[in-house]
Amino acid sequence: MGDASRLGYLLLPFTGIIPELNPLADGNDIKICIIGGGGAAGLASLKTILDSPQFKRGAWQVTAYEAREGLGGVWLPAPPTSNPPATPMYDSLTTNLPHPVMAFSSFWFPPSTPVYPKAVYVQRYLEAYAEHYKLKPYIKLNTQVQNVTRIQDSVSSKKKWKAELSTGETELFDFVMVCNGHYNEPRYPAVLGVGKWLEAGKAIHSAWYRSPESIPGKMKKILIVGAGPSGSDITHELGFSDVAETVLHSITGGGGSQDSNRVQMRDRVVEFRGDDEVLFGDGTIEKGVDFVILATGYQYTFPFFKNSGIFKNGIPPAVPPIPGDLWDSTYNVFPLAKHLFPLSITASTGSLVSSSPDPSLAFLCLLVRVAPFPVLEAQARAVVHVFGNPHTLDSTREAVDVVSRYEELRIRVSTATGSIKDEEHERRMIAHIWHKFEGHQQFDYRDELYAFADASQYPNSGPDAVEGISGRVLVEPWEKVMCDETAILRRFWVELEKRGEAESWLKGVGESGGDEGRREWVTLLERMLKAAREEEQLELKDEDHRKARL
Repeated sequence: MGDASRLGYLLLPFTGIIPELNPLADGNDIKICIIGGGGAAGLASLKTILDSPQFKRGAWQVTAYEAREGLGGVWLPAPPTSNPPATPMYDSLTTNLPHPVMAFSSFWFPPSTPVYPKAVYVQRYLEAYAEHYKLKPYIKLNTQVQNVTRIQDSVSSKKKWKAELSTGETELFDFVMVCNGHYNEPRYPAVLGVGKWLEAGKAIHSAWYRSPESIPGKMKKILIVGAGPSGSDITHELGFSDVAETVLHSITGGGGSQDSNRVQMRDRVVEFRGDDEVLFGDGTIEKGVDFVILATGYQYTFPFFKNSGIFKNGIPPAVPPIPGDLWDSTYNVFPLAKHLFPLSITASTGSLVSSSPDPSLAFLCLLVRVAPFPVLEAQARAVVHVFGNPHTLDSTREAVDVVSRYEELRIRVSTATGSIKDEEHERRMIAHIWHKFEGHQQFDYRDELYAFADASQYPNSGPDAVEGISGRVLVEPWEKVMCDETAILRRFWVELEKRGEAESWLKGVGESGGDEGRREWVTLLERMLKAAREEEQLELKDEDHRKARL
């Protein structure tokens, strides 16, 4: 922090948990609500609750609500007939991480699963996870949580969360776990003319894309906007189809290069003009553009909180000090302790308004650029620990951590851009990357959550006693290596599939089960990485020889 005198500005109005916010004060009959219970975050949360000693002794009850008809969340396919679509998953989607890296630590993918599986394998895996851990009896499918508000319960005189359901029922809960994901509400670029192109049917968000066959007719030029995995995948797929003569891919700084004879790179889009002209950031003007796919990401959205008053909408103020409200910028939720628990929350209950940390509410699955399933396991462990032991969440320490991260990102933003237009621009850029982890931050985060939630490190009797799940799941070195090398591994795997060799590499891997089966998967990844590096070296040597002959 540098200046110790600033510490006073970091502190919240108090450093503990208000008794009325601690429903465990009386011990039993605690009810927990999981919103988005059929996706990976909801399933991991449900399993962790069922593993808790509080649930096992009958003190906790849990209900997971899933709006869709089956399990899998974003991995459960659906035609793009609703607005927004139930899932943005396109037909050719495969994971961008090898499944031993992305799997739950407690439950790996079965033998013979392709190393980079298609979505159908992931959906079956999540279904099997729910079956294996007997989660289904606690999940209510086809049930949407439509409205959640904070109320004062007239019976218990305690604060509760009131959940209004699509079935017409209303339920009261002590805790809420928000697990609705962040791949639902499309984000459209703030670009001149985009609205007219969308209205005219000349542009769609990638949430509606499924395959080249979903493009309305044969085109001369198709433009894909966006540098993320979806934008790259769709560009690659259309580049190998005959849907368009030319496929343009727009990313920041991408002007002037060419991926192939059919795929051409363009700079960021500045304006959509007329009905077929696009202006790019480097001044290039492209005419004759027939169709545009906007792979421009998604917003964080919580429609069930729209009447709750717990959020302020917009870009959060700079810190320090920690704001007294919970902010939803659509890019981040702020401020949260451990990217999970609101450090500040303003909720109206009739004439009652309070601003304070509230450990009865948790937001999971906000992080991006992480291996999601093992991160979700760690988050679920931390959330369940705090629900059972709210006194272990040190709001002062968490406030300091939030300010430290803010300063770190402020420096990163300033360094990356060279200059900041103004304070509002800086705050906006920080909000954009608040939940994005770089490098090995995700692994440090997982280890820290498990260390925090390990009940064995706390006293088991006395005023500070803790009841919870003991033990930790430590990140293993191979996970970091394979995550770092996923690009070369994925290229190698795609080549194996093209050459018809993938099945032979998979033969027998994982069949031993248990720890031995896991070692077989890790050994396979190590073999793949070694072979991939050797092939790349041969390709480099061949390229050097070719250049020498010219």
